[in-house]
Parts: sequence; C-alpha cells; structure tokens
Amino acid sequence: MLAQGRVIVNGDPAKDIALPINEFSHIVCDGQVLQCISPIYVMLHKPTGVVSATKDDKHTCVVDLLDDQLKKQVHLVGRLDLNTSGLLLLTNDSRWSEALMLPEAKVTKEYWVTLANPLTSEYVKAFAEGMYFDYEGITTKPAELEIVGSHRAKVTLREGRYHQIKRMFGRFRNPVVELHRHQIGSLTLDPRLQPGQSRRLTQQELQALDVPFAHSS
Repeated sequence: MLAQGRVIVNGDPAKDIALPINEFSHIVCDGQVLQCISPIYVMLHKPTGVVSATKDDKHTCVVDLLDDQLKKQVHLVGRLDLNTSGLLLLTNDSRWSEALMLPEAKVTKEYWVTLANPLTSEYVKAFAEGMYFDYEGITTKPAELEIVGSHRAKVTLREGRYHQIKRMFGRFRNPVVELHRHQIGSLTLDPRLQPGQSRRLTQQELQALDVPFAHSS
C-alpha cells in the first residue's frame, strides 16, 4: 500500500513503514480519511466560584463555560482554586500540557494578591527564602513577592503546591482576600476576555511559551 502511494500522511504520500505519526497526524487511505484531529489550545478567564474540574455536583465546572463541542475534547492544564480567578489553559495535546507542568520546564506563574492586613518587607524576604511545609515535608522554592500597595502584591511562583500562596501568607496570619492569576510563562491573560470567556491561543503565543506543542517546528 505504501509503495502504491495509497497512504497519505499530512498531505504527502507515506513511503516509509517507520514514519512516525501521532494523534494529530492527518491520515488518508484510498481517499478515505482515517484520522483528522486538530490540536486545541485555549486560554480561559476563570471566574471565582467555578471549580477546576470536568464534573462537580455542587459547582459550575470550567468546561461548562465552553461550547458543547469543545468541552468534550479538552482537558485542564493545571488548576485554580474555587475562589481563585484568572488565566487557565485547556488543551487536547497531552504532551504539551505535561511539558508545561514539568518542574524542569521552570514555567513561572504570576498572581495578583489582595490581603486583609498591610504588607511589610518581611514578606519579601520570607518568600525569597522559601517556607517549610510540614504536611508535605518540603521547602517551597524561592518565590518573588513585589509589594504594589499597602494590601496588594504580585507573587511569582515556579511551582504549584496545594493552596501555596494562601498558606505562605498564612504564616503571617494575613488572610488572602482575592487571588488572581494573570500570567503563565510569557502568556498573559487577554484583558479583552471577561470572566467566563475564552479564546484559542495564537501560533505566536504557543511559540513564545517555549514548550513543545503539536505541529511545532
């Protein structure tokens, strides 16, 4: 079949039996399409009160904010807490999502945080040194904290521990009032997206993230 040119992969006749393919390869045999799946990369502005899950009996799920066709195809790339808003990514490209979450990738995540009590320079030093979490028996990686107001800060993390930001501010007995993720790596939440709205990532945005994705060169 290969020798007769009956198998077409990504628009070209397949000649080599060892030709690598994946779930996004476009495959045609004798004029019949056998596989035609396109990679999907979505940024969503997650509102507070929406759970980062595909199914929940009590709350609206992130995927419920997508159209019916799209929600059946994608999975979440990481999570945001119920009361945390901001940038959330979804995809059907598992290799991309796994690469994006790998600690070795060192993809930063930036958050805007509003606190109940005033901030001091002690916070900056403590975040930079890392904090020991007894429950997991680990010390957090150095985090950057920039004070932008008496009760407001920008926090940059290089990891994503359970309720990490809230727990770190909890060491100072300073409750987090609002938490919003506005950036992942080079990707900033589109300011035109209202809470609950989403859009596809552009080719330029995918390339700027510097994480391998389907059909990347």
